[in-house]
Amino acid sequence: MEKRYFVLPLVLTPCLAQQIVAQNNEPQRPNVVFIYADDIGFGDFSCNGAKTIHTPNVDRAAAQGVRFTNAHSAAATSTPSRYAMLTGEYAWRKAGTGIADGDAASIIRPERYTMPDMFKQSGYATGVVGKWHLGLGDKGGEQDWNKPLKPGTNDIGFDYSFIMAATGDRVPCVFVENDQVINIDPADPIQVSYKKNFPGEPTGKNNPELLVMHPSHGHDMSIVNGISRIGFMKGGKSALWKDDKIAETLTGKAVSFIEKHKDAPFFLYFATQDAHVPRVPGAQFVGKSGMGPRGDCLLEFDWSVGEILNTLEELGLDKNTLVIISSDNGPVVDDGYKDQAVELLGDHKPGGEYRGGKYSIYEAGTRVPCIWRWPGQIKPGVSDALLCQIDWFATFAQMLNQSLPEGAAPDSRPMKAAWMGKEKKGRDYLVLQNAQNNLSITDGRWKYVRPGKGPAYNKTVNIELGNSMEPQLYDLKKDVGEKNNLAKEQPKRVQQLSTELEKVVDGRYGLPLY
Repeated sequence: MEKRYFVLPLVLTPCLAQQIVAQNNEPQRPNVVFIYADDIGFGDFSCNGAKTIHTPNVDRAAAQGVRFTNAHSAAATSTPSRYAMLTGEYAWRKAGTGIADGDAASIIRPERYTMPDMFKQSGYATGVVGKWHLGLGDKGGEQDWNKPLKPGTNDIGFDYSFIMAATGDRVPCVFVENDQVINIDPADPIQVSYKKNFPGEPTGKNNPELLVMHPSHGHDMSIVNGISRIGFMKGGKSALWKDDKIAETLTGKAVSFIEKHKDAPFFLYFATQDAHVPRVPGAQFVGKSGMGPRGDCLLEFDWSVGEILNTLEELGLDKNTLVIISSDNGPVVDDGYKDQAVELLGDHKPGGEYRGGKYSIYEAGTRVPCIWRWPGQIKPGVSDALLCQIDWFATFAQMLNQSLPEGAAPDSRPMKAAWMGKEKKGRDYLVLQNAQNNLSITDGRWKYVRPGKGPAYNKTVNIELGNSMEPQLYDLKKDVGEKNNLAKEQPKRVQQLSTELEKVVDGRYGLPLY
């Protein structure tokens, strides 16, 4: 399907012209690699203060680039964060962008202009490897997993894709390469349902004796590799992934993409499974952290980072490749399986000094680790600028002097100087979203949480969600742990931030509130 876009003319002001002239001294069209972790928190890396876990490869990247201390994912859960990053639009503006089922239809439709589209128009080879979690196919629940899944990743700007169909804990537990499930046996077709089980198929709920890893909550449906998942599937035995080989497989595919495209500009979005549940690290990492499978998966993620960095250096590409390391949302310790993550956590604080975690409106929900590394172009350092992954789209368009079609990336802002570590100031305001689709707004110091429905606390995951029918106001400069609600003491500031939030929302809110 050929895409047609109306491209806005680029009008050069004297200031902008000077910026472009200055950019001529920089390498043109650097390779770009996103290494996107899953459920890894700000405090999970030793460069961010972790004491009981050591991540030398992430630390190496941080020492060679800018380590951000106030960078955010756009939401506190996976699907909306990824949607916002790839489209440059806040996910809460669009219906159907909540946490996606494994049989969800493609959330990003082919007519949508995406960040990989922008890279392609700039002459890049584009690839995605790893967790997808943005749906596949035209209609949810009606996909034929034995045929090409259209529309898919190759219809929204990616030349190459090797992805997990959904998430590690959702069926179908298969890899999809260029929109086709790999290793299918026609005699054993894949069937998937999120409504009811298939006759005769065991489940974690009814057949716990078949499990090698037991659920702590939910995750009691179809059993794959001795682990019960969300959703039901039947067949496809030859296509099933091996959980302890996921990181090795995905990292190998990412390395192969880099090697194949070493002679021309490329954009690679490498989205790892680590450290999402179920946590089944490769044999070389089992028991190495002393913190159980979650800690071992952090070491495995660090290994994946090292493989990418080493490959770039061996190919002589490191000095013209911008590597970004970040995470889709904040951390969660018990997210559905009895893997001793809670019991062996010890003094480790996955969210660092911040309150909340995955699913939460509080800082640990979206304030994630973030590193930009580009040797020779980015001066090593630390930045506390207020920034968000949603701005990567417009920022790379700015870096590549690429005009965007009308309506593309509506919430993304060009922030090149801040991301390159050359300016201390980031966004004026940033809007963030929790699992119940409630919103907050911050200017970097003051943070206002709009009143919203939903539980204040999720007992099953032991995380404060931050939902309240009362307004909340925090001074992050003095109270980074968000312990003191100042809303009643400072009504004028509440009103000012509430007004700014409503300007951003602008009546364009597409997700249902809790």
